[in-house]
Amino acid sequence: QVQLVESGGGLVQPGGSLRLSCAASGFTLDGYAIGWFRQAPGTEREGVSCITSIDGSTYYADSVKGRFAISRDNAKNSVYLQMNSLKPEDTAVYYCAVGAVAGSLFEPDYDYWGQGTQVTVSS
Repeated sequence: QVQLVESGGGLVQPGGSLRLSCAASGFTLDGYAIGWFRQAPGTEREGVSCITSIDGSTYYADSVKGRFAISRDNAKNSVYLQMNSLKPEDTAVYYCAVGAVAGSLFEPDYDYWGQGTQVTVSS
């Protein structure tokens, strides 16, 4: 059974950091592109970052560039999102997803999704 499970969300003050993890089971992440998306209340889900399988190239939305870093550990079948200098506008449910299209932050390009983890940035 294909499953993605996110963890690491929580409440953090503005300027703080969190590291999200996404663990895969039932399949291997190696060979797939992996993306992180987020959805704030009342908004559409948006692409945050993605990483390719071929060469580990990374891509970021302008809103998080320079603050977030995506990485993958194929040996642990996991992907991570290090989030620094967090802002209240980063508050959202964060999802990881896998797909076959490299370098895409387009939601329809992803086939499998996790259930999400809540990130709240507030003082």
